[in-house]
Amino acid sequence: MKFGYYTDKGLPESEIGYRCPSWDPMPDGKKNVVVLGCSHTYGVGHSDTDHWVAHLSKHNTDRLRYWNLGQPGASGDLIVRILFGSQKIIYPSIVIVCWPLWSRRERLESTPQNLTSDNDYLKTETAETDKNNFLKNVFLVEKFAETYACKTFHCFADETYQDYIKGLNVLEDYTIKNCWPYWDKFEQRQQYKEPSLAADGEHYGVEHHQRFAKLFIDYFGKKLK
Repeated sequence: MKFGYYTDKGLPESEIGYRCPSWDPMPDGKKNVVVLGCSHTYGVGHSDTDHWVAHLSKHNTDRLRYWNLGQPGASGDLIVRILFGSQKIIYPSIVIVCWPLWSRRERLESTPQNLTSDNDYLKTETAETDKNNFLKNVFLVEKFAETYACKTFHCFADETYQDYIKGLNVLEDYTIKNCWPYWDKFEQRQQYKEPSLAADGEHYGVEHHQRFAKLFIDYFGKKLK
């Protein structure tokens, strides 16, 4: 089925591609885990082994196969479009969304365009419309999961909106942004103070991604099966 830019069998075109193996042909024998998000999930500035999805993908590999469908600049709108496009090519059993800033939107003209908060098209948007657009996208993810019997897990890249989706599987308190540096008197002799940046000098560094993956697995590991 296909209407406009929405389809249930085909991922949106991407100049940079998707950071996962080919799904054609799809291997047998494991449940497919789709991981969705923005540049932090794609892993801009990181090698194939350093971003948080690479660390997550080491968990329960006897049962699970992971597909990183994160895209740089992605809005929640694009995340939902990617999810629906994965339905009949990846057949997800588990859906993990690392939500970007909710001020982003996807504008579908002759070519799709993801708009960030400084774009002129977003001048009329407010915190209230941002919230409700986010909740619309959460609804669509959860409805997809209900329809196709998937488990869902939610987390956040920059800012957390956990208070608006209580009752779902949500990683509380921590984001990729705020999980580093941290202080634990039982683990550290001295506090981490230096910033950690990726190779591009802009995105969050290796320590952020390692710790975020660990937090996610510590929190949800028993449910990821």
